[in-house]
Amino acid sequence: MNTTQKSKFPQVVIIGGGFGGLEVAKQLEDAPVEVLMLDKHNYHTFQPLLYQVATGSLESESIAFSLRKNFAGQKNFRFRIAEVSGVDMEHNKVLTNVGDIEYDYLVIATGSTTNFFGNKDIERFAMPMKSIPEALNLRYLILQNLEEASLKTTKEEREPYLTFVLVGAGPTGVELAGALAELRNHILDRDYPELQKSHMKVYLVDFLPKVLGPFSDEGSKAAKHFLTEMGVEVMLNVKVESYDGEEIKFEGGKSIKTKNVIWSAGVQGVVPAGIDKKDIEKGNRISVDSISRIKGSENVFAIGDVAAMIDDENPKGHPGVAQVAIQQGKLAGKNIISLIKGEPTEPFKYNDKGSLATIGRNKAIADLGKLKFQGFFAWLIWMFVHLISLLGFRNKVVVFVNWIGNYIANNGGARLIIRRFVPEELPKKDKQTAKAD
Repeated sequence: MNTTQKSKFPQVVIIGGGFGGLEVAKQLEDAPVEVLMLDKHNYHTFQPLLYQVATGSLESESIAFSLRKNFAGQKNFRFRIAEVSGVDMEHNKVLTNVGDIEYDYLVIATGSTTNFFGNKDIERFAMPMKSIPEALNLRYLILQNLEEASLKTTKEEREPYLTFVLVGAGPTGVELAGALAELRNHILDRDYPELQKSHMKVYLVDFLPKVLGPFSDEGSKAAKHFLTEMGVEVMLNVKVESYDGEEIKFEGGKSIKTKNVIWSAGVQGVVPAGIDKKDIEKGNRISVDSISRIKGSENVFAIGDVAAMIDDENPKGHPGVAQVAIQQGKLAGKNIISLIKGEPTEPFKYNDKGSLATIGRNKAIADLGKLKFQGFFAWLIWMFVHLISLLGFRNKVVVFVNWIGNYIANNGGARLIIRRFVPEELPKKDKQTAKAD
């Protein structure tokens, strides 16, 4: 398939190689179509384990998998590394840095990026963690600040480098807070004997009244208990006012001196240029109908984090989790085939399979419908689900071996500083064009 020549089969272009984009392509494997996937990276990222890359427990390659390799046996599939600058829906074209690409059907699966809510200082100085490069930047910053703390001679000088503030008590914030607490409790005095555990502080901050907001009250209370037990200071009903790289300030006057602010307080959809503003909902998500098609369009779909399917049952749309993207991707692929054949389409109904979050060793939360678990059994469920969800047999083996080694030794990960990270020299991008969820 040549992207500059018209195929005899309808061309389906998928923007984004995340969970949703993968499912669309899989569903179209035996269909009479040509599938072209565009992404600015040539790999799929398993985002639920990014926090382990950030804390050095896993290497980045173990949670990434080649998109070309994943579809090696699918004859109607092609992939191009491309940055999408916009969509021309009137002329059925995707505008990219490798040229304009025509489509018969388009699926926008560009996912989400960090939402700093317009605060430019926080955007400049706080650390996001939505991609592998961002997770590696965070890893290097953590390790560099631990090294810097070891050079200081007084507790007051060390304090900002050993203080970690995580903003956002959703699964990402909770899991990363737990991982940092375990680093302090089990690794700090081994790697840095000159530092004291009591001097390293981990704060988890949220303006909501509970951690793990979407989870059950039972699960939320258990998560807070686990975190507190591990030495994390949980600050709820607290809103961040500013952060200048030295001190984070909260409404009400409280402040914390820190060199480490990690922001997971919100996300927003990554919407390509060319989508009518009237079709953009809160959270920068594209309004879609019951089959994930952009309202008013006949052949353009949006799925996953970038889509807002709002109806009476879901007045705020579906949650931004992988299962929504996966299920919408499967159905979007089936509905595209139905449209080509002139057959009726099927409306989307989300099947909530539950929520999982891990806090640390033997500590996790599993809300699986009416079944709710906390502790060791939930931790086993969390590990099993994440292992089977990873792409590639090698990645599954590598991650499992790492987990076993970490569990036995309680000191896993290489924690190498391969390159220095200087936040001021790497300004945050305010948009991403081909990243998916």
